[in-house]
Amino acid sequence: MNRTRIVLSGLIILALLPRQVLAESAWATIRQAAEARLGDPGARAADFLARHRPERDAEIDPELVLETIGLALQARDRFPWAAGVDEALFLNDVLPYAVLDETRSRSRVRLLELCAPLVENATTAEEAAQAINRDLFRLTNVRYSTARNRANQCSAETMETGLASCTGLSIMLVDAYRSVGIPARLAGIAFWPGRGGNHTWVEIHDGQRWRFTGAAEYDAQGLDRAWFIGQAGAAVPGHVLHGVWASSWAATGDHYPLVWDMDDRTVPAVDVSDRYATPGAARPEPTLVLRLWTAREGGGRLAADAMLSHAGVDTTDRTHADPDDINLAAELPDPGARPLQVRFSAGDETRTVTLTEDHAAGRVIDLYWNELGMDRSAATRAAERHWQAHADAVRDARRAELDALVLTHADHTMRLLRKDFGDALPSGRSLWISMHGGGGTTPEVNDQQWRNQIRLYEPAEGIYIAPRAPSDTWNLWHRPEIDAIFDRLIESAVIAWGVDPDRVYLMGYSAGGDGVYQLAPRMADRFAAAAMMAGHPNDARPEGLRNLPFALFMGAEDGAFNRNTVARQWGDQLAELHTADPEGYTHLVRIYPGLGHWMERKDAEGVPWMAAHTRDPWPKTLVWRQGHTTHPRFSWLSVPQEEMVNGRTIRASVDAQTITLHSADVRRLDLLLHDALLDLDRPITVIANGHTVFEGSVERTESAIAQSLRLRSDPRMIATASVSIEIPAE
Repeated sequence: MNRTRIVLSGLIILALLPRQVLAESAWATIRQAAEARLGDPGARAADFLARHRPERDAEIDPELVLETIGLALQARDRFPWAAGVDEALFLNDVLPYAVLDETRSRSRVRLLELCAPLVENATTAEEAAQAINRDLFRLTNVRYSTARNRANQCSAETMETGLASCTGLSIMLVDAYRSVGIPARLAGIAFWPGRGGNHTWVEIHDGQRWRFTGAAEYDAQGLDRAWFIGQAGAAVPGHVLHGVWASSWAATGDHYPLVWDMDDRTVPAVDVSDRYATPGAARPEPTLVLRLWTAREGGGRLAADAMLSHAGVDTTDRTHADPDDINLAAELPDPGARPLQVRFSAGDETRTVTLTEDHAAGRVIDLYWNELGMDRSAATRAAERHWQAHADAVRDARRAELDALVLTHADHTMRLLRKDFGDALPSGRSLWISMHGGGGTTPEVNDQQWRNQIRLYEPAEGIYIAPRAPSDTWNLWHRPEIDAIFDRLIESAVIAWGVDPDRVYLMGYSAGGDGVYQLAPRMADRFAAAAMMAGHPNDARPEGLRNLPFALFMGAEDGAFNRNTVARQWGDQLAELHTADPEGYTHLVRIYPGLGHWMERKDAEGVPWMAAHTRDPWPKTLVWRQGHTTHPRFSWLSVPQEEMVNGRTIRASVDAQTITLHSADVRRLDLLLHDALLDLDRPITVIANGHTVFEGSVERTESAIAQSLRLRSDPRMIATASVSIEIPAE
């Protein structure tokens, strides 16, 4: 098997390898192919590209790289100015297949076809560069436009659309120069000192020194002539925003400031400010350069008035919205003090951001409208708006499934029976979820138990629902799908039936009572009260019932599965918990003497007892113990996926402005906050395992509202602020 066949075999198996191994294997294969096709010069070129490649090119198309290497080596032999280019300059500024972070494309062949005829009479790199800049953009019908798809287009995208920013034009010109063996790089300034905006242009090496020219800005009098010379004279060496930087393929220790993604520092650069700066030129005062977006993910830019108040002086400017040039931003003087508050006004809303030491002058500060702080009334309006938008989006579908009395989740279907009682209260209807008995028996028996359940209880007011369990297994009501289906039932009833989310009640008989034992502790923040009739708990525990009034009804002679004994034990545990925590663990226990599994409807006394209770959506004390089916949120606590483990428990309380996590066997959690819990206009303190883990202000934001609704679609539990906590070991 020859070397070429070995290389092709290597390319075929790349897709079978893990990502890191794939990257190493891909570039090793590129080197082998380059050496096989182009000898030692090809191998050295591939080695250089691989050694300095950015992470984004880990899995690049090998043929793109190999084609570029071949064309670069051909250009060195074909064009007279290219022959004398030294190795280091050739590798860094002729060879590379990309300039910045643009999409990688195989455009060098096309550019060579266009440019070779333009330079056929040129004898120097300068003459060739001038000829290409004069005619290339006319030949390709490419022009500058703010309507381009994005600032950092590759040459192929620019030639396809005919529109480009100054950066896109410069990338195309650099690629064109490299196609004919002219060392070229992109140069530019991220933010003009004192006036804002940026500009990008091109530098070429003429065999003696670096020269510059504006892309699509041909000047017949020669290189080093451009409209921006005067402004570049104020460049500040070493300054990320106000310095002039030139791109490099090899690492330099510095990075090129990508104005469309200032957090990306992966493009190496050389500081060339001294070549442009005018000696003695005035240097700009420190400024805050602010760009405002609607949201961090997928949001466009937003126009808003920005105001900074400091030392009795108000300074204002305005941010820019799409399609204005992305380099336009609001500029405010930076007094140097931190923290520093800036107010933004858009329409009839005003929001604030507190700038910290992380928001340094000298770079574009990207801010997000949905993460800016709001006052209490604005946060209330935003929460109502988000809930209404969600409700409007799903109302028709939810009403249709409720009217059909069928709920579906994944592969599970739950049928419903419904009875209505009394007149709705001003806050809305109450909802009663009553689970039937039966269990591990035939569908016919479970159906009979279901139809019987709708006749057992009659609240004075409310919508009384008897759901049919989706399965016929012994654990009818505490299978994992039940939590999700009940969540959907409650949410849909709130949206489509006008149910009051603070008056939802859970009850169940026999196997339904088993479900109450299991569901009530793990879903305690959904219900106003719960009642267990004639069930047994299996391995459920009562700690999570701290804020959920809980009733137990049992016949004293109901000894199957030790139901009567366990009911007494639970009653004793609830009494002990209530004694230790008098404001929690409200409970009622009825063990009826002489009665067995059928309690002759005496347990109906639980209905008015439950109806007397209303849920507190923002309780000051929480006990959250994860069950077999785990959840990401419980009241005002939320944990990430990896912390959702059966048995993990968090005990937390709020006292004035202090949140104390008394015990938490998790390492990370989010606090979902609301003014009903504490005053968000004042600083808060968070103590975990005896350590102060947070002190300071927490902003009300739209992003916190959206996070809350993603975790729980409940209009009374919409958090308006959140803070992430790392919990130290005890």
